[in-house]
Amino acid sequence: MADRSFLDWPFFEPHHRQLADDLERWSAAHLARFAGRHGDDVDAACRAILQALGDGGWLRYAVPAAYGGRFEVLDVRCLCLIRETLARHCGLADFVFAMQGLGSGAIGLFGAQDLKRKYLPGVAAGRLTAAFALTEPDSGSDVAATASSAVEDGDHYVVNGTKTFISNGGIADFYTTFLRTGQAPGAGGLSAIVVDAGTPGLEIAERIAVMAPHPLATLRFNDMRIAKSQLVGVPGAGFKQAMATLDVFRATVGAAALGFARRALDAAIERARTRRMFGATLAEQPLAQAQLAEMALDIDASALLVYRAAWTQDVRRTRVTREAAMAKLFATDRAQTVIDKAVQLFGGLGVVSGVTVEELYREIRALRIYEGASEVQKLVIARRLLAPTGDKTT
Repeated sequence: MADRSFLDWPFFEPHHRQLADDLERWSAAHLARFAGRHGDDVDAACRAILQALGDGGWLRYAVPAAYGGRFEVLDVRCLCLIRETLARHCGLADFVFAMQGLGSGAIGLFGAQDLKRKYLPGVAAGRLTAAFALTEPDSGSDVAATASSAVEDGDHYVVNGTKTFISNGGIADFYTTFLRTGQAPGAGGLSAIVVDAGTPGLEIAERIAVMAPHPLATLRFNDMRIAKSQLVGVPGAGFKQAMATLDVFRATVGAAALGFARRALDAAIERARTRRMFGATLAEQPLAQAQLAEMALDIDASALLVYRAAWTQDVRRTRVTREAAMAKLFATDRAQTVIDKAVQLFGGLGVVSGVTVEELYREIRALRIYEGASEVQKLVIARRLLAPTGDKTT
């Protein structure tokens, strides 16, 4: 059983602890059948998980209360607790939950009432699958280099271009898509537009297979016409909207990494207690004890950074660009180290397909890349440190 003593930290209120307890029980009862490999059925598994999360009421935490959500403003500590718990039980369940929040986040934060009413209740109920379409073949971390264009044509935009590495690509009901509308050069000329699946001119050009299977695709837009009513907020605000959305959800990536790391430590402890070498269990050998101690240290340090960022956003109601970047960077990098040590403690069994630590080894790697690679997080942190005095904490 994973360590839950962190729930006593002062970052949390009683309703957070109750959420953690309720979700732990629900996850144990509902997610075991989804854990592990899914092969060609990953799309079906995601749909089934989405339905289960919707029926359980967990997706309500990803949208505002006015549209079927749990709170008037998203509670980031809740989002982190949910992602940590889901990731510890089933990586694919964490993925499904995360994409509902990320894919609808800009709509909830900046969309007009009609747009919110159109999409958010379906997201909260698990009836609509959301996606966040930002990355392009030549612009991942460098969002300002976005080339896909949306050209005004009366009451519509005509959209051309390509998005790639889009999570939920091919199964999403809608894509919150960031496109160049040209109000200014670089980042100032981007807008967010919601594209429904099945829109003429939208093509799922390629499904992308990755080492921890989940729905991923390249989207191609060929003279696709989108009504201006699908614009999120105002033209030219897309970059700020994308960054504000990532500020909310970036710390939750660290929380997911924390869930993976906790599961790896649990598996490593069990293995150390039962595996015998040189006449003793691993748990009795100082070198293995040192490895376990380092793993526990990395996990607690990660948790402190993750929940500091979440608490700051919830309580201070300020931007947490620096705090979220630190949490994401440290927790994902340290989780990679924790899981690697767990594989090492397992020995040859640790690289056997389907063994828990082998699955975690594949699951964790992408978290150090998506929503801003580790190298980008270092730049974000450094820029905040070098900002004028009085502007270093956000």
